[in-house]
Amino acid sequence: MKSTTSGWINGFLGITIFAGSLPATRAAVSDLNPTFLTCARASVAALLAAILLIALRQRLPGRETVLPLLVTALGVVVGFPLLTSLALQHVSSAHSIVFIGLLPLCTAIFAVLRGGERPRPAFWLFSLAGSTVVAGYALFSETSGSSIGDLYMLVSVIVCGLGYAEGARLSRSLGGWQVISWALVLSLPVMLPLALLTLPVSFSKVSTPAWIGFAYVSVFSMLIGFIFWYRGLALGGIAAVGQLQLFQPFMALGLAALLLHETVSWMMLAVSLAAVLCVAGAKKFAG
Repeated sequence: MKSTTSGWINGFLGITIFAGSLPATRAAVSDLNPTFLTCARASVAALLAAILLIALRQRLPGRETVLPLLVTALGVVVGFPLLTSLALQHVSSAHSIVFIGLLPLCTAIFAVLRGGERPRPAFWLFSLAGSTVVAGYALFSETSGSSIGDLYMLVSVIVCGLGYAEGARLSRSLGGWQVISWALVLSLPVMLPLALLTLPVSFSKVSTPAWIGFAYVSVFSMLIGFIFWYRGLALGGIAAVGQLQLFQPFMALGLAALLLHETVSWMMLAVSLAAVLCVAGAKKFAG
């Protein structure tokens, strides 16, 4: 199998797993504090990653990888989970999912800045068109709900794009699952004490859906999804494979409606469809 084909397959598997992240986070923050959720999910994933690294006898990464790993951790271990958790206290997961339409553009920009990739000019036209559709919906939709929630989501997308590009760049030499594992382990000395400090007084009122959401974001969103995603970005190209993120709103909107019984408007579906059409054009000119 060609590396580019393998990259697209791995990328799609990663996006499929990530599609459940926002609905699961929405379920979790209904009963759990966003700061505790962010720190606890990272701590659980970091402990699992440490076991994996030790079991497979991985060597410590070189000093030159420490800074990129820290940037990756700040983007995808701390920044995106915390900001989306805060946002989901103000907006529904269905509304927040539409912001994921901005991720391909952010990832592509950082692919140029950090990964040295050079997509053709037409690629940027399609990417900008998709992002404009998504941003326009967020700014003018009557169902936007909360300006602070939208701001949290916007910043979360920016830091996530940086974390994706930085981690993917490092995956070319270190390996996809090793990158997210070491990034998680590096964050553990900070995240675990913070999780303990923000520990709820009692868990008696935490519902079963909240626990299921917590388990999902800890194991799948925080670790397993990244194993496929970083491998996909490294093999198929950060800017190109990153465009798969436009399929994530479709998957996640369906999950939000099915699991959380949230209303998915025709406008949300129309925005998602327009974004996917734009990414199809961007894919053609990514190389």
